Amino acid sequence: MTDVPNEQDRQDAATEAAQNVVDDVTSWNYSGDRTIVEAELDEGLDEAGVEVAPDERERILEEIDELKQDETRGIPDVRSADPAE
Repeated sequence: MTDVPNEQDRQDAATEAAQNVVDDVTSWNYSGDRTIVEAELDEGLDEAGVEVAPDERERILEEIDELKQDETRGIPDVRSADPAE
């Protein structure tokens, strides 16, 4: 029997991969210009082979941007991601 991951497993793995990207981008670039943060986020998600919905992407970017004002906010949590098509 072949162990084929179900859709939930694939989505969980994609969300975890996206969270790793957000962790890296936030750690290294949160204080940078938003265009740099956006580019790094998009590049990282692409390299990880995952996608986040446009509204999720925007929320993540806003939360990263808010860290400039309040570093105690912490790294944004990725709520959901999907494997890239």
